[in-house]
Amino acid sequence: MTDDVQDSELFGYFDYYETPVKLVPTPEGGLAAWRLDRETGGWQPANDLVDEILFAMGGDIFVRSPERFVQRTEEERGRYVKGEGPIFALYETVRAIEDAAIAEQRPYTVEEVALITGIRRRTFVMFEEQLRQAGDPGADPTIAAS
Repeated sequence: MTDDVQDSELFGYFDYYETPVKLVPTPEGGLAAWRLDRETGGWQPANDLVDEILFAMGGDIFVRSPERFVQRTEEERGRYVKGEGPIFALYETVRAIEDAAIAEQRPYTVEEVALITGIRRRTFVMFEEQLRQAGDPGADPTIAAS
């Protein structure tokens, strides 16, 4: 085994104090951390969090599957990021489903869960593609295909 970070299992997706964070390999063989910016929906460098995430797991740091990471990211974007266009119309659709279930004091139906999951997977790809086109180095629409 080499010392190259590429050979490790350090990469992954996390909830760090209720904020999505991803640890990804760099082209140089290192590791980079990206934290969701709730204001813009883009990714902020978060390399200062790497050690805490890797060595202080527990408490308010949770490992997430790629699918759960996508869902959490879109949950946050849908709640905090404001804007216009198709992505935001889809966020409104999800919000309407959530509001109806809350108003009726009931859990989501199987169909509602499937619809919300599918919409969030779609908005993730759409948002990440826009970020990539705008030059955000943390953007990666392929996570939703994982």
